[in-house]
Amino acid sequence: GVSVVFVGLFKNNSLWFRARDFGLVSGLSLLFGNLGAMAAAAPLAAALEYYSWRSIFVTLGLCTLALAVLTLCWVRNRPEDLGFPSMRQMEGTHAPEQGRSHWWLELLAVLRTRAVWPPFFVDMGMVGGMLAFIGLWAIPYLRDVHGLGRSEGALYTTVALGGFALGSLVLGWLSDRMGRRKPVILVGTLLYVMSCLGFAFMAQEGSAVLMLLFALMGFGCGGFIVSFACAKEVVPPGSAGMAVGLVNMGLFFGAACMQPLFGWTLDRLWAGQMRDSVRIYESAAYQEGFVLMLIFSLVALAAACMIRETGPCTRQR
Repeated sequence: GVSVVFVGLFKNNSLWFRARDFGLVSGLSLLFGNLGAMAAAAPLAAALEYYSWRSIFVTLGLCTLALAVLTLCWVRNRPEDLGFPSMRQMEGTHAPEQGRSHWWLELLAVLRTRAVWPPFFVDMGMVGGMLAFIGLWAIPYLRDVHGLGRSEGALYTTVALGGFALGSLVLGWLSDRMGRRKPVILVGTLLYVMSCLGFAFMAQEGSAVLMLLFALMGFGCGGFIVSFACAKEVVPPGSAGMAVGLVNMGLFFGAACMQPLFGWTLDRLWAGQMRDSVRIYESAAYQEGFVLMLIFSLVALAAACMIRETGPCTRQR
């Protein structure tokens, strides 16, 4: 459900905002989205001390239904639906509408576009690894290696998600400001690689270093927001939603691969310790998992090097 909303939102952004502002608008979208993710970390852990998880989820469901009704009443597919010219017309880049082929043929054309695949692998190796770790293994790691409770550990994941939100906004804005896509993605990917190196070889240095690594991981991953611009700018405007959906699939594919692989690594090195019927893993086991994340991050870095520059300045030349 979130993926459907996310892709629709980015398609909406491509129709309602200027191309040279797409990075900033995408960053704002991720910023607001990650405010919810941040609320689901430390604030949710605190709320569970006073309310049941069932009452919290029922409240969230009712709020989501209310947002759906507001969207139905107020949101329109394109400016033309309200009598405005399209954004492409206002920018002077309007091309005559051509007959649309079957959606299946358009999807095949997107899949055959080589320039769409490097952003896919950037998101798979970088954001997929981050989501798998933050969403599943970060709290057990902080518990087993650093002796932190759920609420204390949630503070670190909140910092990572806050960095992710801030990085999406800042790096998206920077991409639009520079008129370049590729350098921003490379910077974000390099920061993420550095964080993975830190977790693999420096995470025992203390709470300050650990907090910095979580923040760096989140902020670096924020560079992924520009990958959607890279995808939509190498296909015809009518296929932008499909291209964004394909790239978005990469990060979930990465998370789906990383979560069981990380767990398999932990189980392989499990020393047999248990606490309250839960397995306790040693630092060396987590270090092996971080090395796996580092390998994924290097895949993302290699893909970032192969991204085709699609920024506004490039198109003007």
